[in-house]
Amino acid sequence: MAQHPLEKFRFCPLCGSARFVVNNVKSKRCEDCGFVYYFNPSASTVAVIVNDRDELLVVRRAKEPACGTLDLPGGFCDCYETSEEGVAREVKEETGLEVEGTLFLFTIPNIYPFGGLDIHTIDQFFLCHAKETGGAVAADDAAEILWLPWAEVRPELFGLKSISRGVARLLQLHASGRIAALGKQH
Repeated sequence: MAQHPLEKFRFCPLCGSARFVVNNVKSKRCEDCGFVYYFNPSASTVAVIVNDRDELLVVRRAKEPACGTLDLPGGFCDCYETSEEGVAREVKEETGLEVEGTLFLFTIPNIYPFGGLDIHTIDQFFLCHAKETGGAVAADDAAEILWLPWAEVRPELFGLKSISRGVARLLQLHASGRIAALGKQH
């Protein structure tokens, strides 16, 4: 049986009791104060940005996990921020581009290793309209900016499993003309 995701959390975050035990597959419960903590996935965003030449904006990861592999801009949502605000903030931090509009595409679950923990996420893919795409500059978690023609986009070059799966799905949407059609909607 796999280790419970909350196994590293030994003490109740409310009262500090060591009697913080597995309640079910999604939670732990404190036997002293009764507090139940549910382990739910974190919201994460992924930006799909296509320029006027029908090229996909791709970044090279500057940090672990999967340092040096390809990625799409994005990251964790902050508290009190919508997913649309989160994806726009992440694009600005990683590329300097201003997102003017977003359109939700799909989600893919992921496990993102960070700080010795496996963070379960729901990666939300958004088609983003960015103004002045020629001014993209790598920053923050991005070591390099690349504009790839769709014919050169290969899912196996993306180091995070959910992004690789998402890119494969994006390639299908692009081949069917859906990316172009959706791009015209916003």
